[in-house]
Amino acid sequence: MANRRSFIKTATVGSIGLALTSFKEEEETEITQGNSNKPIVLSTWNFGIKANGAAWEILKNNGRALDAVEAGVKIPEGDPTERSVGYGGRPDRDGRVTLDACIMDEFSNIGSVACLEFIKHPISVARAVMEKTPHVMLVGDGALQFALAQGFPKENLLVEDSEKEWKEWLKTSQYKPIANIENHDTIGMIAMDSNGNLSGACTTSGMAYKMHGRVGDSPIIGAGLYVDNEIGAATATGHGEEVIRIAGCHLVVELMRQGKSPQKACEEAVSRIVKLTKNRNKNLKDIQVGFIALNKNGQYGAYCVQGGFNYAVNDSSGNKLIDADYFLK
Repeated sequence: MANRRSFIKTATVGSIGLALTSFKEEEETEITQGNSNKPIVLSTWNFGIKANGAAWEILKNNGRALDAVEAGVKIPEGDPTERSVGYGGRPDRDGRVTLDACIMDEFSNIGSVACLEFIKHPISVARAVMEKTPHVMLVGDGALQFALAQGFPKENLLVEDSEKEWKEWLKTSQYKPIANIENHDTIGMIAMDSNGNLSGACTTSGMAYKMHGRVGDSPIIGAGLYVDNEIGAATATGHGEEVIRIAGCHLVVELMRQGKSPQKACEEAVSRIVKLTKNRNKNLKDIQVGFIALNKNGQYGAYCVQGGFNYAVNDSSGNKLIDADYFLK
């Protein structure tokens, strides 16, 4: 009997050991395959194609992910025809263009600005906050004074088309953002460089015709953007209030830490927004939130509340636009 028990015990231990060895080999194979997908950069919406192109110029030359994401999001920030980011962004209900942005590197250094006026590139001001102050966020007039002291030029950001739209809106002053239009309000970008380091950036002019002083998720680390160099990175777009409600991007990264793929992590974050929205008796069709995520293996994913959200991915295979899967079918 003892010999039989010994045999069973030995056989069982051997089987477990074999299974663990097999699992480890599969895991190592997956990591090796994933790591071949670097550098890589992802960004939200179709303007992400051009933004990715600027970021890729840095990444393909072994540049740092932090430099890449700043350079990338500056493309839509500086485009006067882009109506939801930076120069050319739609104003608040008082006719003032106020901008929000944040940036985060592989060392968890962070910088942010909110309700910033008259500065075309808030992402660069956010980086200056990160690198040149003891703080992580500056807002309003304080952010503007800091930007001017750093040499950023003061400019009128209210372009003619945005001003015309605002004056037309004033006739009714109805604040009811339309999914995928007025909340198509953010470029979020996450990247991994050739050294396997992650960084992210997020910048927006916020919801059109918002109350003056309103701040969404985009400049809030953990809401609109989060980077953990051991795990992965995530960024968000859409109704910022809903993203803040669940600390969205921090949640996505923590779900990846627990072992979920970037795709499954984005899906879980959206499912929480869906549940909370229903619990508050709100109509899901009135909101849009989208997440994109990237892990250390170079795997990525995206998910949103309803159809219409797309994102751009640039790696060694090229730069492509992908329609994200969504909850409301």
